[in-house]
Amino acid sequence: MKRYDLVIFDWDGTLMDSIGKIVTCMQATAMELQMTAPAEQSVRDIIGLSMDKALSVLFPHVANELRQTMIDVYRKHYLELNTTPSPLFEGSLTLLDSLREQEYLLAVATGKGRGGLDRVLSLTELGHYFSATRCADESKSKPHPQMILDVLDVLNVEPARALMVGDSIHDLNMANNAGVDCVGVSYGAHDHDTLLQAQPKHIINSPIALLDCLY
Repeated sequence: MKRYDLVIFDWDGTLMDSIGKIVTCMQATAMELQMTAPAEQSVRDIIGLSMDKALSVLFPHVANELRQTMIDVYRKHYLELNTTPSPLFEGSLTLLDSLREQEYLLAVATGKGRGGLDRVLSLTELGHYFSATRCADESKSKPHPQMILDVLDVLNVEPARALMVGDSIHDLNMANNAGVDCVGVSYGAHDHDTLLQAQPKHIINSPIALLDCLY
């Protein structure tokens, strides 16, 4: 028997190799606005949070009214100026195909905004895999459980029958707060030891390894 009915994925750093692009765009944003660019690990540590919350962590002394300017500059770099590739991780598509063949429900809970997620779902042509998606600009930011709870409600799945998969401590803490099991992926924003703090059921080193964690 299957242990779960629903698998909920984070996006950046879990299915898509976009961590490098996020880091360089955030650093470029700071430099364009004549601020001190944050270190790479500092940016990795906020990946998964909503943009407003991420900026408040990275730039705590910036006035609230400047944050929207920072968001606009970041989007310009991400969508227009930055050429860092952000492909799907090797095995992501194979994993999604296998899960669909096994009749799992699939969903996304991401720190991206709705516009950003819809854009990458269109570009990758993966939108049809997911029965529900939730984004940071239509929910409370991770690690608050609202995104997962909304997905469970929409798909009528009990917490005990759902699994969250993510590369960030924020993903795993969100799952813990929602009362669902979680699996960490060690190839994204946070390393094995950091993920272990949230006591996930498993930590995997490649997307396809998730298939061994479902029973």
